[in-house]
Amino acid sequence: MTARDKKGEKVPHHCSQCGRDATKKRGNYWFRESGLNNVLLKDIELFQCEYCRCEDPVIPRMNELMRVIAMALAEKPYALVGEEVRFLRKYLGMSQDTFSSVLGCDKTVLSKWERNQQTIGAKSDRLIRAVTVSLGTGLKPIAEQSVRKFSRIDREARSVPIELNTEDLTYTYA
Repeated sequence: MTARDKKGEKVPHHCSQCGRDATKKRGNYWFRESGLNNVLLKDIELFQCEYCRCEDPVIPRMNELMRVIAMALAEKPYALVGEEVRFLRKYLGMSQDTFSSVLGCDKTVLSKWERNQQTIGAKSDRLIRAVTVSLGTGLKPIAEQSVRKFSRIDREARSVPIELNTEDLTYTYA
């Protein structure tokens, strides 16, 4: 959607970094603002600055997108890594104190997990996923199918690219 002023005239998009005019295009975008380095938004609208090469994404349906990322992490076929645990905790709207209390672990242990300073045990990994699908907004319908996949989780902690289609809110692991 192009921004328009009160008279209906097109208003150019300005680069968020340098303030110069930016050009609209479509492309893939690594969604690092989510706190994750492995989430790729497929074929979204971007404004690219010719001068500084900055890309400003137009991210549609943010709440639904965050729910799909949480679902993708809960069903990921590898053990969770720290950034993913932090994302899930924040998705649930919990502080470290609250989340560690729900998980039955010490807050310092959770902090070490989130910073990749301590390996997350298989049982804790599954509990984090179960808590997420049980308490996450809009995730209860997939809780049973997610929990049934727990036995297929590889114990190796690995960050795998998650490609998200923002049109139909589906995801694949790349």
